Amino acid sequence: MRLRFPTDGIRLMAVLLAALIVPSACTSSEQPGNEAHYETRPDTGRDGSGRVYRGREIARSLPEGHLWFERQTREVEELPERLVEALELKADDVVADIGAGTGYLTFRISARVPSGKVYAVDIDPAMLDTIRARMAERKVRNVTPVRGSEDDPNLPEGSVDVALIVAAYHEFSHPYEMMRNVVSALRPGGRVVIVEYRGEDPTIPVPERHRMTEAQVRDEMAAVGLIWRETKTILPQQHFMIFEKPME
Repeated sequence: MRLRFPTDGIRLMAVLLAALIVPSACTSSEQPGNEAHYETRPDTGRDGSGRVYRGREIARSLPEGHLWFERQTREVEELPERLVEALELKADDVVADIGAGTGYLTFRISARVPSGKVYAVDIDPAMLDTIRARMAERKVRNVTPVRGSEDDPNLPEGSVDVALIVAAYHEFSHPYEMMRNVVSALRPGGRVVIVEYRGEDPTIPVPERHRMTEAQVRDEMAAVGLIWRETKTILPQQHFMIFEKPME
């Protein structure tokens, strides 16, 4: 039996999709990186960016994404405690929560690495301000907010044990450059965990461009030198895919 979004989750998605008619804040002339990795597609629909990477059209970012991070149904839909448990973190691990948003997973992770650190990476300063406010409120000292860019998480080289990207990778405007820089930030043998809604299942009430197939994710991670290790079938509607940086 498939778990489906409750009605209010579907209604919220409809509201967010309505906002997709807002043009992207970054035009092609402003975009960083090597455009040789990308193609353009003129007629994309409301949730498409028109940019194509390795055969996949990159999704347009949701302008009201903060509402999606904090929706009441997320506990049921995504099982965040199970997700964090599956990371199998050590107490002293350094974790990068890339696309941290409001810190929904950041603080769950920080509790599991008491002698480690969590880099909460986001491109939106307002999200980072929310995380800072919650750090102060909760007296959390092992979280470091980091302002990322469209092609770089801006993390120290060779500093990260685990990089977690939950329902965000499909919106990266420069996935090749971003993931190359994520790999650079990993220690040898470090892991990247990608969590995305399953593109193979059309019954999942999430727009097509906001879902990814396992094959597509594996192809894109291989393109930056990551090795697929495992896909865990632990979440109701999402892939939980583990990749590893080769040992030097």
